[in-house]
Amino acid sequence: MKDLETRYMTVEVRAEKGDESKPDRILGYAAVFGKDSVDLGGWTEDIAPGAFTETLKDDDIRALVDHDASMIIGRTSANTLRLAEDKVGLRMEIDLPETSVGRDIFESVSRGDVTGASFSFRTVDDQWTTKNEIPHRTLLKARLFDTGPVSFPAYPDTSVAVRSLEAWKKTQEPVVVVPDAVDDTDAEDRQRQAAATV
Repeated sequence: MKDLETRYMTVEVRAEKGDESKPDRILGYAAVFGKDSVDLGGWTEDIAPGAFTETLKDDDIRALVDHDASMIIGRTSANTLRLAEDKVGLRMEIDLPETSVGRDIFESVSRGDVTGASFSFRTVDDQWTTKNEIPHRTLLKARLFDTGPVSFPAYPDTSVAVRSLEAWKKTQEPVVVVPDAVDDTDAEDRQRQAAATV
């Protein structure tokens, strides 16, 4: 999907066993506010509190295993995926389905084989500054598409952000002022007068 970015969070996800009244669940954070990312290729990033407020109200977000649409384990419109912003970040609760995918991911998280989460998003608004002498982006507003547990922290897709970075860099380059050409009319007149008196 065009302009889609992904980020991996090392905040631990955990499994919670259900009972007759509630299903097995996965709990954790899909994103954390105000925490600097690793180096993303010559720049870093953090997420501002409230970056997901609008998308949580407006969008139908899926919970997927490894961003695989064939391994859906929850959805906000079905209330099987619940997302909420708090002071830490974007908290997620997933009611796991009674499917092989649901049982498998519950077991993998319970055993500690899967410990992180990832989310896919499109940037709506961001702000670039310089931090620790390299460019730094703060994600101010984003539209979420999916989130969920992932087996491997895939290298983040940053090509969209790089385009935004390049645009910001252009605004930071110093403007070179070229002085107007010097009017040499007087100098030419003086040279002619000096030649005439020789």
